[in-house]
Amino acid sequence: MLLHLFESIQYIPKLYYGALLGIGFCVYYLCEVVKTPLLVCANGPFRSFLEANIPLVQNKFWPTLWCFESRAQTIFASILRSRILPHIEYRREILTLSDGGEVALDWAEKDCSVTSPIVIILPGLTGGSQAEYIKCLVSAARKIGIRCVIFNNRGLGGMKLKTPRTYCAANYDDLTEVIEHVRKLHPHAILGATGISMGGLILGNYLAQGLTARTKLKACLIISVPWNVFAASKNTEENYFNLMLNKHLASNLRRTVQKYNLSDIGSFNVDMDTVLKSQTIREFDSHFTAKQFGYKDVEEYYSNATIHDKLHLIEVPTLCLNAADDPFQPLKAIPLKEISKSKYVAVVVTSRGGHIGFLEGVWPVKEEQYLGKFFSQYFAAMFSNGLDQQEL
Repeated sequence: MLLHLFESIQYIPKLYYGALLGIGFCVYYLCEVVKTPLLVCANGPFRSFLEANIPLVQNKFWPTLWCFESRAQTIFASILRSRILPHIEYRREILTLSDGGEVALDWAEKDCSVTSPIVIILPGLTGGSQAEYIKCLVSAARKIGIRCVIFNNRGLGGMKLKTPRTYCAANYDDLTEVIEHVRKLHPHAILGATGISMGGLILGNYLAQGLTARTKLKACLIISVPWNVFAASKNTEENYFNLMLNKHLASNLRRTVQKYNLSDIGSFNVDMDTVLKSQTIREFDSHFTAKQFGYKDVEEYYSNATIHDKLHLIEVPTLCLNAADDPFQPLKAIPLKEISKSKYVAVVVTSRGGHIGFLEGVWPVKEEQYLGKFFSQYFAAMFSNGLDQQEL
């Protein structure tokens, strides 16, 4: 009996320390993780509109308790969404561009009318219409009667290249043709656009045309964009875990290039052997992207692609969503000061969320995700409540 009593006493410190650890974790989670997002925007009509019509702007974001770390959010978001979001049937349209190239436009129009608003969606670096985060947005759009058309970059979405030219973050020529095409097909429909990650850079550079973009688009949403490409590239190479994400994307780029049939389309005027040895995104951009688009080096390309210094040129109401812990975009590189002076651009920064993650809840396996709710709340308000650009 004394032996059993002694053994029981031994467990008390373990239970005590376990309870303290649990309490400490809960305090940390509630005080440091769960926070109301930071809304940065100049005081004026756009900010007032967002505060009045987008509940998520003022509600606390509750990241998933067991994976709120940035890399965990980034990785598990992709894994979980790929399992819970169903395959989406699109109507595919092949658009031939002015230089003979082709892109696939995948239309999601189920339960929509010919007068329903349209949102053009630009995926990330190697993403397409079946990417899990794209399906998340399309699912949300369908519930509020918005049509989506996913603009798959050249050579992606199962398409073959027709010319020795792909895509890059600084070039918006293809997007310009897509927007003109959609407007010609649906001249009376309200048109918006969403760019995710690198798609956000392409959209941002298009918007920096100012008045030209203002006459085409009613509202835009940009998600997890690497505002400053130099800072983003550096951040993904600074530690082991970020570097692993970087190398994963670089391997996706190499696989994409390997699929090109150079005998049919001609040479890119690059050393393909060197390109296929690229271990990071910067190396790939240096050996392939920059050379393909005529930049003298990758620094010139990144300087042209970055949008943190172009905000003053944007004249379309544009809401941006970033996480403070995004491994592809350090918080210090988000141009908060510049955005605070813009009457057209606003950014919502959650304390956690990773890169295109934003998982919330104890077990985030519902089809309705934070990304989707953010998308639907913003566009539903912009398209129905009608913040007129002339009011800004």
